[in-house]
Amino acid sequence: MQNENGENVDLYIPRKCSWTNRLLTAKDHGSVQINVANVDPVTGLATGDSTAFALSGYVRFHSSGDEALADLVAKNDAKLASQE
Repeated sequence: MQNENGENVDLYIPRKCSWTNRLLTAKDHGSVQINVANVDPVTGLATGDSTAFALSGYVRFHSSGDEALADLVAKNDAKLASQE
């Protein structure tokens, strides 16, 4: 919820799975959040920034975590390359 100034006033904002958009509840002990470093496409060096990806326990339970993370990183790389 936001106030009149547009500031977020909620005490708790739940995370969502980056792959399935499922809510990551407090009882989802199989969920993980992985920070992946952003890499400069020209030099191949890390820029110091990172992108966070959250994966639900459901995705990991069904052995789709590696596929999900690889696809999310590929889409993020394409998005960052198009911005430059």
